Amino acid sequence: MTRAVAAGAPHAEEVSRRPGTLRRLRAPGVLTLLSVAVAVSAVLGLGIGAIDIPPGHVLTVLADRLLGIDTGVAVDPQHAEVLWAIRLPRVILAILVGAALGIAGAALQGIFRNPLADPGVVGASAGASLGASIAIVAGVSVLGTMTQPVAAFLGALAATMVVYLMSRRGGRTEVVTLLLTGLAITAVVEAAVGLLTSAATDQELRDLTFWRLGSLGGATWDTIAMAAPFTLMAVAALPFAARPLNVLALGEREAGHLGIATERVRAIVVVLAALGVGAAVAAAGLIAFVGLIVPHLVRVSAGPDHRVVLPASALGGAVLLLLADLISRTAVAPVELPLGVITGLLGGPFFLWLLHRTRREQGGWA
Repeated sequence: MTRAVAAGAPHAEEVSRRPGTLRRLRAPGVLTLLSVAVAVSAVLGLGIGAIDIPPGHVLTVLADRLLGIDTGVAVDPQHAEVLWAIRLPRVILAILVGAALGIAGAALQGIFRNPLADPGVVGASAGASLGASIAIVAGVSVLGTMTQPVAAFLGALAATMVVYLMSRRGGRTEVVTLLLTGLAITAVVEAAVGLLTSAATDQELRDLTFWRLGSLGGATWDTIAMAAPFTLMAVAALPFAARPLNVLALGEREAGHLGIATERVRAIVVVLAALGVGAAVAAAGLIAFVGLIVPHLVRVSAGPDHRVVLPASALGGAVLLLLADLISRTAVAPVELPLGVITGLLGGPFFLWLLHRTRREQGGWA
């Protein structure tokens, strides 16, 4: 059990040692702070751009369009139209995609009992991209606007299950095997997407390039209607797995003795995570490392209790993507940087640091 905890659940002992009162006092503060950060980041995203809109005018337009409240503040009609038709869909999509990626990463880390698990690392993002790419090139539209999210979900689910099944040994998930398997699956998927790219038309090629770089530039109300049901389902349902994930941190055998149906919990969590990641990739393309960075920052702030980690990771993912999208739009304006490039520049060094720390804590993987 000691080795299992060291290898797969470094936070389990911390859960038992941390006083319950401290967790209860800190958790609401973290969730409140992140909720405020989401609101502030959203207002900044709505107001800053090629046309700057004062925060007061942003709130005035939102109050008028969403709540039907006339504040009496005069707003330029052009500003109101830019905010409602262009920026608001983009901000809402950033919240949905960031929340789905953040909570999916936290759930996968919990279910694999592995601090390096992430939708990108375990191949879910690449699998989702392949599923959506096949739907684009094949011209499949049997489910209408839902075709691409469903195809992306199936691709994410298939890739995640392959990585998981191949990285298990002796009842636990090995760190090195997980990384190498995820790398191999991602390489195979990238090759498949390359084949699809070579056979694509000009329009399909532009769409496939979008998947590979990641962007919220194509956000519309139709895009939100396509992605919202899947991302909201994942974000709303995954927190209900918090207690089983807390128990699983002690090890699968111990969790079974405590009445946790480990295989059923694992299947549900993987399916929900794949659902959220698939919809996120279908709507915004490949956006790496959100599900890796955010859960670890949350654990540092609020401890390892999944009752806090899961909802806080959703909020933190939304904040990270809102701010990353703001940087992508304004850093070298009027040119827009790919969103996946921004998160990659942030997440790559973080992943290397986390890999080094995990290896040090486990005493090497030789």
